[in-house]
Amino acid sequence: MTAVREAKASAPDPAPGPPGAAGRPRVISGRVVRTRSGGISLRVRSRTVAVTAALLAALVAVAGVTLTTGDFDLSVGEVLQALTGEGTGIADFVVNTLRMPRLVTALCVGAALAVSGAILQSITGNPLGSPDIIGFTNGSAVGALVVIVVLHGSMTQIALGALIGGLATALAVHLLMVGRGIQGFRLVVVGIGVSALLLAVNSYLITRATFQEALEAQAWLIGSLGNRLWTHANAIGIAVAVLLPLAFFLSRRLSMVEMGDTTAMALGVDVARTRTVLLVISVALAAFATAVTGPIWFIALAAPQVARRITGSSGPALLPSALMGAVMLALSDLAVQRLFAPALLPVGTATGCVGGLYLIWLLVSESRKSRA
Repeated sequence: MTAVREAKASAPDPAPGPPGAAGRPRVISGRVVRTRSGGISLRVRSRTVAVTAALLAALVAVAGVTLTTGDFDLSVGEVLQALTGEGTGIADFVVNTLRMPRLVTALCVGAALAVSGAILQSITGNPLGSPDIIGFTNGSAVGALVVIVVLHGSMTQIALGALIGGLATALAVHLLMVGRGIQGFRLVVVGIGVSALLLAVNSYLITRATFQEALEAQAWLIGSLGNRLWTHANAIGIAVAVLLPLAFFLSRRLSMVEMGDTTAMALGVDVARTRTVLLVISVALAAFATAVTGPIWFIALAAPQVARRITGSSGPALLPSALMGAVMLALSDLAVQRLFAPALLPVGTATGCVGGLYLIWLLVSESRKSRA
């Protein structure tokens, strides 16, 4: 059995804030947990642990309210009985057919988008580095609209088209940057240009659609968790189960890449390969999420920044980001279901309103920093 040793750690780290933000060095104390051989070590900060625990508690609370309230209220005991297969027919239908698939989809999509955004923001060193700003989300939308308008495909084919569109967009951005490096503002600027082009393609496809196809396309483009079944939940669940552990495994290398190419290479990191692998993971997470729900804006932009600020972390903080994204999307979906009932509003309207305000604040704060 492997023994574990603990030791106090204290090292100067940059002040928390957006990737690339300057700040005075500060001392962060923590606890380093490592195996006896020293092959595996991890620094654990008490503040990060506390925030992670609080986010887990918030997630459980949101899930509990989602499963017990609605047009047909249930007690916690009835929900637990339904989840274990011992509930009544009505409770089993409400929990396992209507509410649970939608909740699982929301949690997985929120986590996927948040980690995708956290990776891109770290790679680019820019708080605007997220799949919806750079254009990967619009690429997925183009793929879905092609299936809806041109191929007249089914929901499964629409999801597949969205996935292919997101991956194709990432490949296009990569080809535009061949020989120039995947880093800094260059990726953001190229991505914004590609995003604008794809948005024009989306508008053109809608103008060429029939009235019914345009309605279907517009409903998908808003982003919604309505009518999500276990097929959707299982698809995004499998994607998250495969991709998130890979992202967490590479998080230490991602933190080193944030220090700069020279420092990262001196520490033994293959910078180019690490950036490429992480970019593929980020794009895949965003593409799978968009394929399941349609474009849900600003979760990938805001969740990583909020998680980084409340944890005070100088690194990407992927686990808190994942939990923050899951809580934000599940809470947004709960709000549109309960506050605006009986109207059936898509969750994209809530994230768009809140995210738009956050984007304005972010742009103003970054403008002030650049003037200082």
